[in-house]
Amino acid sequence: MDKGQVAEVLVNIATLLELKGENPFKTRAYQNAARTIETLSEPLDKVVAEARLGDIKGIGEALQQKITELVTTGRLQYYEDLKAATPPGLVAMLDIPGLGSKKIKALHDELGIDTVEKLEQACKDGRIAGLKGFGEKTQTNILEGIERRRSYASRHLISEALPQADSMLEALRSHPDVVRCSAAGSLRRHREVIGDIDLLASSKQPAEVIEYFTSQPGIIKVLAKGETKASVLLEGGIQADLRVVSDAEYSSALLYFTGSKEHNIVMRQRAIDLGLRLNEYGLFHSKEETRDPKLLAKCRTEEEIFEKLGLHYIPPEMREDMGEIALAEKGPLPRLIEWTDLKGSLHNHSTWSDGHQCPEEIAKAMRELGLAYWGITDHSKSSFQANGLDATRVRQQLKEIAAINATLAKEGTDFRLLTGTEVDILKDGSLDFPDDLLAELDVVIASIHSSFNQTEAETTQRLIGAAQNPYVHILGHLTGRLLLDREPYKVDQRAVIDACAETGTWIELNAHPKRFDLDWRLWPYAKSKGVKCVINCDAHRFEHAGFLRLGAGIARKGWLTREDVVNTLPLKALLNELGRKRAKAR
Repeated sequence: MDKGQVAEVLVNIATLLELKGENPFKTRAYQNAARTIETLSEPLDKVVAEARLGDIKGIGEALQQKITELVTTGRLQYYEDLKAATPPGLVAMLDIPGLGSKKIKALHDELGIDTVEKLEQACKDGRIAGLKGFGEKTQTNILEGIERRRSYASRHLISEALPQADSMLEALRSHPDVVRCSAAGSLRRHREVIGDIDLLASSKQPAEVIEYFTSQPGIIKVLAKGETKASVLLEGGIQADLRVVSDAEYSSALLYFTGSKEHNIVMRQRAIDLGLRLNEYGLFHSKEETRDPKLLAKCRTEEEIFEKLGLHYIPPEMREDMGEIALAEKGPLPRLIEWTDLKGSLHNHSTWSDGHQCPEEIAKAMRELGLAYWGITDHSKSSFQANGLDATRVRQQLKEIAAINATLAKEGTDFRLLTGTEVDILKDGSLDFPDDLLAELDVVIASIHSSFNQTEAETTQRLIGAAQNPYVHILGHLTGRLLLDREPYKVDQRAVIDACAETGTWIELNAHPKRFDLDWRLWPYAKSKGVKCVINCDAHRFEHAGFLRLGAGIARKGWLTREDVVNTLPLKALLNELGRKRAKAR
């Protein structure tokens, strides 16, 4: 096991110990050990092989033995025994918002509740409200949380689906009987949450392609299998559907199965108005529904179908019937942003707060990725749960980053770390740091992390007040939503966008796949007001740099070009833009 996998096991042990009601100091020891292991600056197997675990602060003898067992054997008997002794339903309850380990243990001890189903029935019977520390409101919230989780059961984040779809498409492309293949449906349109993975392929031997598809690794179960269609259940619970068509039908089938349904309706009506018929089998010179190949208007690509309907090509991400067809009538659509246009991310965390790598490691990794800059914007002091920094620690971090940048300059590289903070917008609308400290930083992001239950007017004013601060460059994850987990807090987003337009404040498109906030549906409005976007990873680990690709896909759904996104700028131009708002205030 590598250090990430070991840390995950240690965190899981801590959770199981909490459910068991173990001493909190013991639980915390595993949590701290997980964090320590993840932030090691050298390979864990090397440390274990050289018997140096005992030199690491916080890793006592018992933890040394367990970590060694994990690294050398890939499993830990203590962990297996702990899992076996814990009812699986208790772990499942952790997915219900508002239920932590302590409350779950109380429910189990007091009422014998060990499944989500028993918990739901106890809520309906009114037995939860009578427990100490719960009450009517908690009981109602639990019921709502259970229902929300149930409604999300068949929904999946795009970040979960994309790697699996990419893997299956790569396999299909390698098959000699596959002519063309692509993702379709909501995945191709880059929706933030999808149902199934839709795949399309063209071939003269569809049955052989179907047979090959259903024998791929990672498939738990074949749900349906025919001559031209198949459905499978993948590891992780996502369903994948493949349809195989002739190559003559491929372009129209791809258009049709990409959708959206609303976009397709408008496209079909447009074809009818032109005396044509458009369906999944092709574009036909006919006034009636048909599949007659003699009436087929040959279109090898989607671009040709759009052209025959008097439209310029519309990228899949824009096909949501939100005005894209009217835009495509007027002329070529603007070139949408590509993830390769992005030079770096301005919102990221390090081991100074709740990140998993130190600034020096981050600089090395992001430089190797070919990026031009990377912001280190750790949490401010009020985010104590995230090890937020006070003013003293911020200034210590400034010195560390300055030293790293000096070394980079000596090495002749243009890559730079940017200093910054994700400062909390407090309940009363004030910021967690004074202006004189914010003025010392390259980039300041202001975000809400608490008091989500305020009225819409109160929350809106908190955000507007932050936008009016001359030292705040960016408003972070505007609605606080966590997709498939937490609903957004109440806020008048258009009013906040208007305030950003007036003050020259940028708005973040937080590219973490649970956020994608600001939502893509509002970016056309923000763009019309002249508000700039910043696509940020909100990275806590190296691999989160990959969120740039996901964020760019959401930006494309919002019709954004590279000119609309600040972090497409090279370093010098970015620094000039970061100084613009402060200069205006002065």
